[in-house]
Amino acid sequence: MRRSIKSIALVCSGLIAGVALTLQLSATAQQGSSSLPLDELRNLSNVFGQIKRDYVESVDDKRLLTDAIKGMVSGLDPHSSYLDKKDFAEMQEHTQGKFAGLGIEITSEDGVVKILNPIEDTPAAKAGLLSGDLITRLDDKPVRGMTLDQAVRRMRGEPGTKITLTIFRKSEDRTFPITITRAEIKVQSVKAKFVEPGIAYVRITSFQERTIPDLAKKLNELAGENPQLKGLVLDLRNNGGGLLQGAVGVSAAFLPTDTLIVSTKGQTEEAKQVFKSTFDNYRLSENNDALAQLSPAFKKVPLVVLVNAFSASASEIVAGALQDHKRATIIGKTTFGKGSVQTVRPLSADSALKLTTAYYYTPTGKSIQAFGIKPDIAVDQNAEGDPDDVLITREIDSEKHLKNKQSSEEKLIKDREQRRLEELQRIEELNAKKTPEQKEKDRKKRPAEFGSAEDFMLTQAAAYLKGQPIKKSKSRLE
Repeated sequence: MRRSIKSIALVCSGLIAGVALTLQLSATAQQGSSSLPLDELRNLSNVFGQIKRDYVESVDDKRLLTDAIKGMVSGLDPHSSYLDKKDFAEMQEHTQGKFAGLGIEITSEDGVVKILNPIEDTPAAKAGLLSGDLITRLDDKPVRGMTLDQAVRRMRGEPGTKITLTIFRKSEDRTFPITITRAEIKVQSVKAKFVEPGIAYVRITSFQERTIPDLAKKLNELAGENPQLKGLVLDLRNNGGGLLQGAVGVSAAFLPTDTLIVSTKGQTEEAKQVFKSTFDNYRLSENNDALAQLSPAFKKVPLVVLVNAFSASASEIVAGALQDHKRATIIGKTTFGKGSVQTVRPLSADSALKLTTAYYYTPTGKSIQAFGIKPDIAVDQNAEGDPDDVLITREIDSEKHLKNKQSSEEKLIKDREQRRLEELQRIEELNAKKTPEQKEKDRKKRPAEFGSAEDFMLTQAAAYLKGQPIKKSKSRLE
C-alpha cells in the first residue's frame, strides 16, 4: 500500500529536543516487501491487553499507544523521536528563535539531564550554568526516571515563574541548587563586532530562519565600518546546530557560487541530495537572496573558524565545507561528531515523526559521524589548558549512536580512551603540585565570555590572522 506524505522539514538539528522547519519535500511511505513479524506483533498485543487488564490503575489507550510509538522511535538513535502536539509546537518555536523557558540546550546522560549549551543572554547563562553541568533535580522532582521530553516540559513555563535546578558540576565535584526565573527567550543567532582594528568577529549561536539575512546584514555593517578587513573570525563554539539551509547559506557567504557544501545519503532516493552555495539550496522563508548584496570582500578575506566539543551538526557542516575547500583555518577542539540528518514528517495536524534519514558528507566525501571535525590547529579555551575536556562526552560516547560507515570506530575508541587516561594522569600530576589556595582558586574560576577580551581562543585566532605565533593545545586528547 502506498500513500504520499508531505515532509515538513529536513533538519540538521542540534542536540536539543526542539528542531526546526526547513525543506519542503515529498516522500512516499510504503510497507516493506518482507512480511511483518507476527510473533512480535502478538507480543505487543498481549502486553497491551495485560496492561489494560492487570495494571494497578486504569491507563488510557491513547497514552499507551503514544508511549509505544515513542519507545519504538527513540530506540533507533539519539536523534530520532516522536513529536506529539506539545513537542511539535516547541519545534516550531525553536525554528523561529523564540520560546519561553530557561535558555539551555540539553541532552540526556546516565539517566540525568546534561547541559550542552546555556544560550547567551538568557536566564540560564546569567545564572552561571555551564556546558557539561548535570541537572539531577527539577524543584523537588528527581530527574532520573524522566524522559528528556518530560524534563523539558518541567523547565518550560510562563515568563516570570521560577524553578530550582539541582546541579552536579563534575569539574568541581559538588552539587548545588540554582533558582532561575523563566523568561521569553529571543535568541539572537548572529552577533558581530571588531575585536581589533581590521579583525572582525562574528558569532553564530544557532542556525535559524533569520540566520542568513542577519549574517548578511552584520557582515555588510562590518564592511561599511572598515572596508580594509585584514581577517575574520567565525565563532561556532557551543553551537548545537539547527537548520540545514542555514548551514549551507553561512558557508555560501564565504565560498564562490555553485560550490559543493554538503551531500546526504540514505536508504531512499529522496535522502540522496547535494547542496551547493546557490540560493535555491539555502532558501527558507525569504523571497530575496540576502547574500546577493553581500560585499565580495567576504569571499576572500582570511578566515578562521572557532569550534569546540559542543559544535555540532550544522556547525560541523560549515566547518567541514570551509575546511575541505581550504577557505578557512579551523582552530579549537574536535567537534561533537553528529553527522546525520533528521527529516520531520507530519503524522497528523499536530504530531510528527522526527526520523534520522541520512548521513551527511563533507565536500571531499568524508563522513564525520561519531568522529567529528578535527581542527587544523588545536587550541585550548584557557591559557593554562582545559582539564575539564577529559570529562566531555561526544556523539561517539552515546550508547545508541549511529556507526560511521567509512571507518571502524574500535581503533578510535581504544586510542581515545588511552589518551583520556594519559590526560587524566597528567592533570592529576599537575593538581598534586598545587597548593590548597590554588585549588580553591581553580574551583571558583568561571569561563571567559565568548568574544570578550579574556577569550583566550579568540586572541589566538586573532594572532594567527596577524601572522603571529599561537599557543597550541596541551591536551593529549587533541
